[in-house]
Amino acid sequence: MKFKEFEPGQVIHHGPVTVDEADMLAFARAYDPQWFHVDAERARDGRWGGLIASGWMTCGLAMRMACEAVLHDSESFGSPGLERLRWMFPVRAGDRLRLEATIDSSRVSSTRSDLGIVRWTWCLFNQDDAQVLEVEVTSLFDLGAA
Repeated sequence: MKFKEFEPGQVIHHGPVTVDEADMLAFARAYDPQWFHVDAERARDGRWGGLIASGWMTCGLAMRMACEAVLHDSESFGSPGLERLRWMFPVRAGDRLRLEATIDSSRVSSTRSDLGIVRWTWCLFNQDDAQVLEVEVTSLFDLGAA
């Protein structure tokens, strides 16, 4: 999508993406090796009743879906950060996650006419419509790009 296509209130959908157990374990072993992400036996007896994906992997899946649905052919060049990151429900191997991204605001910078700013909220839901992630993201767009 191009910057000029963003409208406040617009909802962008993408997915589902299926969470693969091998990917889930590989991510956790490399980046978040807490026992409930990597030790199936111990996790089975833990609070979650089995392995759950790292929340950081869930963020990565949301990013992938946002790129595929919106950012891949846009003028986006980065982000100054995010707000209100929340993981509400555990993600497990085999879950099918879908993205609902709502455009909260879209504007040209008041100090740089070549800079577009989009604030949007990404929500991920599993196959049972349980919300597993919410994050408010700011994306920057180069309006001087060809």
